[in-house]
Amino acid sequence: MKKRILSVIISLTMIIPSFVFCVSADEPFAIDAKSAILMEADSGTVLFEQNADEALPPASVTKIMTLLLVMEAIDNGTLKLDDMIRTSTNASSMGGSQVYLKEGEEMSAEDMIKSVVISSANDAAVALAEHIAGSEELFVTKMNEKAKELGMKNTNFENTNGLDDTAENHVISARDIAIMSRELIGHKKILEYSSIWMDSIRDGAFGLTNTNRLIRFYKGANGLKTGSTSKAGFCISATAERDGMTLIAVVMGSPTRDIRNAETTKLLDFGFANYALYRCEGKSLGNIKVLGGVRDFCEISHSAFSSVVKSSELEKIQTEVDIPENIKAPVKKGDKIGCIKVLMGETEIGQIDVICDSEVEKISFFGVFEQIFKNFCLIR
Repeated sequence: MKKRILSVIISLTMIIPSFVFCVSADEPFAIDAKSAILMEADSGTVLFEQNADEALPPASVTKIMTLLLVMEAIDNGTLKLDDMIRTSTNASSMGGSQVYLKEGEEMSAEDMIKSVVISSANDAAVALAEHIAGSEELFVTKMNEKAKELGMKNTNFENTNGLDDTAENHVISARDIAIMSRELIGHKKILEYSSIWMDSIRDGAFGLTNTNRLIRFYKGANGLKTGSTSKAGFCISATAERDGMTLIAVVMGSPTRDIRNAETTKLLDFGFANYALYRCEGKSLGNIKVLGGVRDFCEISHSAFSSVVKSSELEKIQTEVDIPENIKAPVKKGDKIGCIKVLMGETEIGQIDVICDSEVEKISFFGVFEQIFKNFCLIR
């Protein structure tokens, strides 16, 4: 009998985590943390926020900005994944989460990036920063410059890794974390690393396990960064993708790791249960007639568009095309000549620009005469 009771208890503990938190988009709820935000990544639409603009210590979530600058360095060619990075005395002296880099040890940039993303290695974060900028101080200056560029209004970085024992004003808001997270996942390569559950470096001699447990236990989770210190509490920026929609859930100052993970799950469940992404990819629309030009047509196309709507309203979306039958020369590439209205019933939720893809100059008097002459010759 005791064994049967025990087996039932075990079964229940296995089932309970699979229950989905489901709350209506119109029903208020709170997150057990100092601040939180839920953002749809494609459009940047905020679906939930709680004290999202208070500047708070972020712990290792700081490394999102560090990684953003690292990925930009890879994109512009100043850093390659197979570059060997030498560990300085300063980098090897970092405490907290680390991969125990020794002074003078060399490791590939890719292994250092994996160490930062998966195991939140403070020493690898500093080593990467020093390699890119020459010193951690110069790299931090670039971090703050990038924050301003992205419109992060409640952020001040003092280091690359979030260690805050001696930091005086190393702070960021939940909204700003979502903004920089959205920018980072624009570099798709980072999701290859952040979605790894377990890996290794040093030819398999040192194991890496993802600090973000949602990667293993939450459907669609693919990133991004956790953090915790006594000053910051437990923090996370978590990303997940389902049915083409990517959500960014940020939780700051949660009292425990388990509560942080549960509240993040609550946010993501809320987003996926109540919202959907309407997306229209940019594409060519063929040609439009041009009057008075050196050519009598111009190629046109429309730009991409996305909008977050309530799941129940996705099928109600319709489009209305507003393009003239013809346009007059001169036409410049990029000129807007019409639009596609995106409607929810009678309410317009957005417009998609229709633009010219080529240039058509206005025909001159002699050009008109030349065309008449050519036509005359063809008739004969």
